[in-house]
Amino acid sequence: MKKKIVILGSTGSIGKSSLKIISSKKKLFKVITLIANSDYNKICNQILNYRPQHFVITDKKVFNKIKKKFRKSKTKIFNHYSEIPKEKKKVDLTIAAIPGINGLQFTMDYTKKSKKILIANKESIICGWNIIKKISKRYRTEIIPLDSEHFSIYKLTQNYKDNEIDKIYITASGGPFLRLPFKKFSKIRPKDALKHPKWKMGKKISIDSATLMNKILELIEAQKIFPFSRNKYEIIIHPQSLVHAIVKFKNGLTNFLYHEPDMAIPISNAIFNIKNNINEFSYLNKFTNKKIKNLEFLKVEKKRFPVMRLIPKLNKHPSASIIINASNEILVDQFLKRKISFNSIIRHLFSVLRDKNYKKYAIQVPSNLKKIYMIDKWSRETTFGVIKNRN
Repeated sequence: MKKKIVILGSTGSIGKSSLKIISSKKKLFKVITLIANSDYNKICNQILNYRPQHFVITDKKVFNKIKKKFRKSKTKIFNHYSEIPKEKKKVDLTIAAIPGINGLQFTMDYTKKSKKILIANKESIICGWNIIKKISKRYRTEIIPLDSEHFSIYKLTQNYKDNEIDKIYITASGGPFLRLPFKKFSKIRPKDALKHPKWKMGKKISIDSATLMNKILELIEAQKIFPFSRNKYEIIIHPQSLVHAIVKFKNGLTNFLYHEPDMAIPISNAIFNIKNNINEFSYLNKFTNKKIKNLEFLKVEKKRFPVMRLIPKLNKHPSASIIINASNEILVDQFLKRKISFNSIIRHLFSVLRDKNYKKYAIQVPSNLKKIYMIDKWSRETTFGVIKNRN
């Protein structure tokens, strides 16, 4: 019997890679539901190519347009996933890849409806992990993190306990400005920051890579997902982007997980549990000894990446990470719109954390969605206020 698949965020890079992998094994899988927002052309192509039973389009205008275009299609088009007829049984696999805080509600609901959920939505983990974890236990849903770093930690630490581990290193490429002279930082433009040297990613995560905020968010995720002491994690620079995590054990051994910078690798391994041939899904450069000889691991320069000064603040209050995540989303968007400078992203973020009302919201326990959205809203509004006052 074919395994039933749901993809939340089907038109993004993770969604597209997942569909490519799944479609290569049509005898094994059936796409039940795809959910996307507003990319008209990609949605049309996915309806035609993958023929899901249901397609949820959250943007009202695009929904109306596609509903009309595919009125005779066997794929049922909906504007909200609550309109989908309820399945009697759980779906076999859900891939949660809707970006931003909007992905949290979807991830929570499909954790209830799935046997296994692969999470690539950072905000779901950063803002709502405690809720998702409770749901997964109640509904006996297996959760696998999909980011290359977390998938690597997941694989490297299986069957190990906290008292057996000395250090867990999360690697960072250093982004496009790793060796740029400091005097040129004030002239960095969005198009410069979007040119990642190794990965092909969306705009927001590309900017986060340039500031190293992506690693701060990944550090938060790792501290929440894995049952290890929070002080064991460390961020290091690895420009080649071939080693995605390193685990140093107390017995003197150190293991790392190496793979090409292609998300098809962790996605396919998470789907098939290692029993797959990556050449069926991705056209990768051949493995060479030259790459092994040239692996570099560098300490993070705090002057170049001032975001590192956030680390002591991450676990001081229960909702600090929600505030940091929301503020950063606004600041990155404003930089992409050329409303603020590159250097202002982190500077403005620290201004939010110095706001007189910061502690009032940061000490809140994010026990439900209403509270999470309330804290998130305060952070976004405060960030806009900081931008307005500083410009």
